[in-house]
This record gives sequence, structure tokens and C-alpha cells, in this order.
Amino acid sequence: MPHRPTIHGTRHAVSAGHYLAASAAFSILEAGGNAIDAGCAAGIALGVLQPDLVNVAGVAPIIIRLADGTIESIAGLGWWPKQLPADLFMREHGGTIPDGVLRTVVPAAPDAWITALRRHGTMRFADVIAPAIRFAGEGFAVYPLLARSIASHEQEYRRWQSNTAIFLPNGGVPKAGEKFVQSDLSCTLQYMADQDRAAGPDRIGGLNAAHDAFYRGDIAREIVRFQQSEGGYLSLDDLATYQSPIEPVVRRRWRGHELVTCGPWCQGPALQEALALVEHVGIAGLAHNSADYLHRVVECLNLALADREYFFGDPAFIDVPIDHLLDPATIARRAAAVRDDRAFGEMPAPLDRTNLAHTATAADLPKVEADTSYCCVVDRWGNAFSATPSDGSGNVPVVPGLGITPSGRGSQSRPDPKHPAGVAPGKRPRLTPNPALLLKDDGGIMPFGTPGGDVQTQAMLQVLLNIMHFGMDPQSAIEAPRVASYSFPSSFAPFEYFPGRLAVEERIDRSTRDELATRGHKIREWPEWTWLAGCVEAIVTDPATGLIGAGADPRRPAYAIAM
Repeated sequence: MPHRPTIHGTRHAVSAGHYLAASAAFSILEAGGNAIDAGCAAGIALGVLQPDLVNVAGVAPIIIRLADGTIESIAGLGWWPKQLPADLFMREHGGTIPDGVLRTVVPAAPDAWITALRRHGTMRFADVIAPAIRFAGEGFAVYPLLARSIASHEQEYRRWQSNTAIFLPNGGVPKAGEKFVQSDLSCTLQYMADQDRAAGPDRIGGLNAAHDAFYRGDIAREIVRFQQSEGGYLSLDDLATYQSPIEPVVRRRWRGHELVTCGPWCQGPALQEALALVEHVGIAGLAHNSADYLHRVVECLNLALADREYFFGDPAFIDVPIDHLLDPATIARRAAAVRDDRAFGEMPAPLDRTNLAHTATAADLPKVEADTSYCCVVDRWGNAFSATPSDGSGNVPVVPGLGITPSGRGSQSRPDPKHPAGVAPGKRPRLTPNPALLLKDDGGIMPFGTPGGDVQTQAMLQVLLNIMHFGMDPQSAIEAPRVASYSFPSSFAPFEYFPGRLAVEERIDRSTRDELATRGHKIREWPEWTWLAGCVEAIVTDPATGLIGAGADPRRPAYAIAM
């Protein structure tokens, strides 16, 4: 039995990575807002409530499905400053991307939320952002994961006075149950809300005014002044010209359903490939979380995430062969490499290409870079919203007086410009956050996603199969124990690589773990429940009953609400 029930309603539902973000979105729905209004409220609030994992000035990839069936993605991911020398990291930093302002890309999240509200929202920016302002100014209770996260990054926070003042109040790590206040951030958000109100009664005019306050006004000038004083390259022109593009989604059929992900500027299509590989290899008749089942799923994930490494990057700069990778003939050839008796033990080579050399990392478990949350909403009209806001605060400095950390997502570009995800002026890093949406064959919808870096696609695939293949309710599917492979280079600097490494939550029985080890998986045991396994949230609608079911992952402070 799950620790929590699946939450059901008939009008609307929300699931988010923090319970106050879920309550913020729910209050918007109850006030008459739609899924886009509520989703933006939750997403912005997560940047306040999970400031170690998400930043108001970070990234925010979004998928929206409107009641009329229209689907679009908003690529809330900034580009490298246009004046950044392409060879900077190879020439001056020994092929590494250092902590600090040099890893800054254009902050995308404020533009992404405002773009969503402009296109499909119904409420004013000031109303949508009001809960975030309150959480920042009045504070909220430190929860155990926040306290643990800050403690594990204490020395990183101490490198900059502006970070220390927020994350180490009174000189030390805040304890669970203490109040956490972000006064500067509250003032910054309030300034944007005030500009919205000052623009007059027109909603779009107010959204534009709030946007200009961040990207062209006083906030932009202060961001750039500080960045350049620290040796960064971000310019006023970078901010003023930034717009989150409306990018094509990737859509593929699966058993009569249709999976929708963002494009290869993030890792979304790797979920498509992994699902197609699992379907080709076959899991019919295999017991849930048995050794046979987990082995096949993990090997399919290893193939898909290897192709992510070989091919994915900003499609505005490189040709990413998504149609070829997802072609049934390619899937068949790729799946032929899976053997039931033996794990790959390393990252599989690409088809028809020479493999590149990858140096294994001599460590027990990969470095964990705290980042990311997730939120999803379905409203009474049938609109659905799926977003994965992100960007941690330990590796880049907070702008003094603003309480925000301009996106350090440059850590997901490769220092070598020749890599598909390599650095280039105006180019986007290859993003791990990747919201998803399943269109069910019965007319229902399922927005879902998770934080977790390279674990995201893996956790999402396991929960998707738990629901749609094994027939679990959303909460049971989310709570079921998970595994995660690290047999490919990490998406985060310094890009660690652990050939054959497979982390397993200890609720998976010992005999299964031992059997996986005999097949060549290098098992590393996670606790029975760990936040490292992701934090999946999902909403599933059922047209036959008219019910909307929502689940949220107890591995982190996520909650679902429905009415």
C-alpha cells in the first residue's frame, strides 16, 4: 500500500515539488484561473520555496496542452552571452567550466512564465506572483531536505557574501522548522508586480511591463553590473533581446497513446527513445521490478542516454537526427544490442560511428548537483500544464540586493565547442529538465515529470510503465522503488562517468540486486527511500469516470491537491 492515497477530484488538480507551491496553484484554480495561470504560480513559487534547487532567474521548460488539443512547448532556456569567447574554457580554464559567473547563461524563467501567461493565461502577473512574494517576504518553514541540502553545500555558499546572507542566516545552516526569509527576493518580485499594476487595466500591457522591468529595466541593469564586476560576459543586449522560443514538441505513438516531450535542446527525446526500445525488446509477462524487467529497462535507458550524449544539443546550432533515432528501423538495430544475460558495462557505442573515448571517474557515487523541481496542473476546461523549473544556487553568486541568481545552467554545456552540446556564443546548453505529457488512448491526459538531473528520464520511464503497463494508480506508481544508471557521462560539469554503475533503492529485494550484479551491473545501494531517485509528480484524467487523479512523490516535500 502507498504511504499516501492518490488524490482525486472532478474539477481540477495540481501536483508540485513543494506543498506550498501546490497550495498556491490550487488557490489560483479556485479563484477562476486556468491551468496556465496556476502552473505559473506554482513554478514561480518553487523558485522561492526550493531556492537550493530552483531559481526565479533560472530555467523553466514548459509543455502546454490546451482543451482544443493544441500542444506547444516553451523553451525556457537561456543562451550563452553573445560576447563569450567560444574557446574560453579550453584556453583559459583547462577544459573545465568553473563555478561563478562564467557559467551564467541568460535567465530564461521570468520570460518563460510571462510568455505562457501572455499566450494562454487569464490572470494578471501580479495575481499569479502574489503567493511567491508572500512566501519570500513572510518566510516559510525550513523542511528537512532544504536543511540537508544547504548543509551539504555550506562551503560553496560561503564563497560569496550575498549567498551566505540568504542561505546561512546568523552564520550557520538553518535548522528544520526555522523560518526562512528572502527579503531581497520578495522586493524584486514585488517590483515586477508593481510595474504590472502601474501599466493600467490591460492585462497584456501589465505582463509586458513586468517583463521589461526584469529584462530591460532596473533589474536588468543591476544583474549586468554585478555580472561584469565579477568578470562575466552577460550584457544588457543579451537580456533585452532574449525570448523563449515556441519550439516543436516531439510526439510518438505508443500502444495507442501518444507521448509528448520537448525537443533535443533538452533530454526529453531520450525518454521517447527509451520507451520505444523497451517496447521493442519487450517486457510482457515480466514481473514488476524483477531482475529480468529491470535489466531490460536499464539497458534500454543506457542506449537512449548514450545517444543523448552522442547527438543532442541546441538544434539552432547543430542537426540533431531525432527522426532517425526514433525511426522503427533504428530502434530495432539499437535494441538488438540488448542481451538478457549480460549488461553493457559501459556506455554503448553509437550506431555506424566510431565511439569516443570516455574516462571513468574513480569515485563511489557521482557528485550530486542540487537542482530542479516540477509542477503540473489540469483544470476544469481540460487544459494541462507541465513544467520543470530549475537552477541551483550553490555554484553561482546571488546578485546583491536582488536575491536572485542568474542562471548557471552553462554547467550543462561541454567546454569543448566541438561537442554537440559544446559552448558557443548564443547557443543553449543541453538541458536535463524535461517536462512530459501523455495523451491516453481513451482521451485522458497525463502531465508528469521530475527533478533529478540524469535520473529524470529514468524515473519518468519507470513511473510511466508502472501506470500504463502494470496498471498502478498514480501514487502507487510514484512510490514504487526505483533504480538509476550512471553508465554515461553526467550532464553536469565535471561530467563524471561511472561505467556500469546502477543505483538501487533497497526496497528492491536482495536477490534481485544480486541477480543484477551477476549480469554485470555494478550495484550501489541507495537507502529504501532517497531524494536522489527523483521526485515524480503526475496527474491522470479518466474520461470514463470524470475523475482526475493526482500523485506526488514523498521522497521530497511534494504534494498533490484536487477538487
